[in-house]
Amino acid sequence: MGNGYMGKFYHVNLTSKTVEPFNVPMETLKRHWGGSGLGTKFIWDHIKKLEGKGVNMKEFDAFSPDNLLVFGTGPGTGITGFPSPGRHHVMTLKSPLTGSIGSANSGGQFGAFLKRAGVDGFTIEGKAEAPVFLEILNGNIVIKDAPELWGKTVFETDDALQAKYTEVGYKISTAVVGPPAERLEPMAGIMNDRHRAAGRTGVGAVMASKNLKGIVTGGQTKVETSDPEKFKEVSKKMLAKLKENPVTGSGLPTYGTAVLVNVVNSVGSLPEKNWQFSHSDQAEKISGETLSEKYLRKRHSCWGCTIACGRLTKVDEGPFAIAETEGPEYESIWAFGSDCGVYDMGAIIMANHICDEYGMDTISSGATVATAMELAEKGYIPAEDYAGLDLKFGSGQGLVDAIKLMGKGEGFGKKLMLGSYRLGELYGHPELSMSSKKLDMPAYDPRGIKGIGLNYATSNRGGCHVTGYTIAPEVVGLPEQIDRLDYGTKPTWVKIFQDFTAAVNSCVNCLFTTFALGADDFAELMSVVTGWVVTAEDVLKTGEITYNMQRLIMEKIGFVAQDKLPPRLANEPIPEGPSKGEVFKLDEVLQAYYKLRGWDERGVPTPEKVAELGIL
Repeated sequence: MGNGYMGKFYHVNLTSKTVEPFNVPMETLKRHWGGSGLGTKFIWDHIKKLEGKGVNMKEFDAFSPDNLLVFGTGPGTGITGFPSPGRHHVMTLKSPLTGSIGSANSGGQFGAFLKRAGVDGFTIEGKAEAPVFLEILNGNIVIKDAPELWGKTVFETDDALQAKYTEVGYKISTAVVGPPAERLEPMAGIMNDRHRAAGRTGVGAVMASKNLKGIVTGGQTKVETSDPEKFKEVSKKMLAKLKENPVTGSGLPTYGTAVLVNVVNSVGSLPEKNWQFSHSDQAEKISGETLSEKYLRKRHSCWGCTIACGRLTKVDEGPFAIAETEGPEYESIWAFGSDCGVYDMGAIIMANHICDEYGMDTISSGATVATAMELAEKGYIPAEDYAGLDLKFGSGQGLVDAIKLMGKGEGFGKKLMLGSYRLGELYGHPELSMSSKKLDMPAYDPRGIKGIGLNYATSNRGGCHVTGYTIAPEVVGLPEQIDRLDYGTKPTWVKIFQDFTAAVNSCVNCLFTTFALGADDFAELMSVVTGWVVTAEDVLKTGEITYNMQRLIMEKIGFVAQDKLPPRLANEPIPEGPSKGEVFKLDEVLQAYYKLRGWDERGVPTPEKVAELGIL
């Protein structure tokens, strides 16, 4: 089409074994773009179809064959020279972990390879009679039998699929699920390119509930822009901004995302031991600097990305020795590290590797182990329930053993795979789950960084940092430095960041580019790629439409009045460190945020806001 789109969307019905192309009107593309925005629109339309059939959406089961699974790219995906264009977005109507809308984003090569296969996106409903995988090559989607793949790990499945396609003449990418997803565990993700994860909200369990084990994609189609010569000029300017920015041009390339360990610890907001503390004098042991000095094999990038924040790593010796793996990212280091009181980088790397191997969300997996450690510490779990497992804070071996049990679905691992909230509930103390909407909050304590707390509470998918990453202005100082402890302007900042992020996830490129690029830059990029006239106001409006439509979906499926945070954040001041004495009072900002958004006191868009945004 010459505007960043291949012009091809498909609906896969696994029950009827059919694959049908469908048209997306240009006006819909202009309004929702792709990725998160278009996926939300597809889910919105699917709900209306189900309601028309008399389905009671408030009792809708996340594992129903009617649950829609959406894979999407965007106008920027797969275009050489577009900033960080290798990502894709995955959504489900309902998450098995949270009960809210399901949403996850991943890097690597899969998104770009899907675009090169001539496909913008596809939706999946129904359930196959037996295990299958999807073959998406050069514009064709075929449902293939895969009984031999069921039960295999992520790495085994990728190996088997790669071996099937050695003769196609071009590289392929896979997106697959592991055994926890097959067991319908709510923390299971979808792994692409072995180590990249659409990890959060249990999208992998939804995929496996359809007997869909994996997806293979690749092709030789070039993604065109509306004005190739003008795009070269804009691309050069944007890539220069990324290179000149201290975060995207230096910090992330040099140390990866783990550069944040020392930064966040320095402001007293690195949660430790299940958020009982928020500062550690051992943080250097698990920092990006230590990772680069002792464990790094080489830098690694997603498809077409100039930032190259990925880490290919190794552990040379000791009980957690491993010759090669990828990662871990900052939030994973935190989840397996300070959150569990573990400062052994070898143990952290191994725990991360096992999660990749089995297809588990690293943030929720580590956070659940941390919750279990506190439950055990306080005597809330009978010792016989976890016999043979060292559940003490600080035990690297206990951490790794717990993650292995979770992956295999054995012993106490079965209970850990419930997730932190349900585990806490099982033992009478759900308040020890440091989650919002049952999705574990990662790596940034809002008692010391107020904006991120409001974002955690109001994130549509649950306790998510990247829904509205106010760490940028509150800690890093981009686009400007704001007071991390002041409540006053946080509703405005959170709304802007949430809307902007929703737009970036609809363009479908990496959020790290937003350290250097603003709404004006994305407007220029979208304009030159698509040929549309896009302004900075349009960028934020696209995000706002998406965010409000997701809220309306949450209301339809009975998920309202859930914008809450764990009581610890309000009732237990940080005991030591630079943010000593701080608490987070959500009621200081929540209603002001709702008013700013045009939502009622429950957090639902008013009829006036719905009309203003033209949501039908």
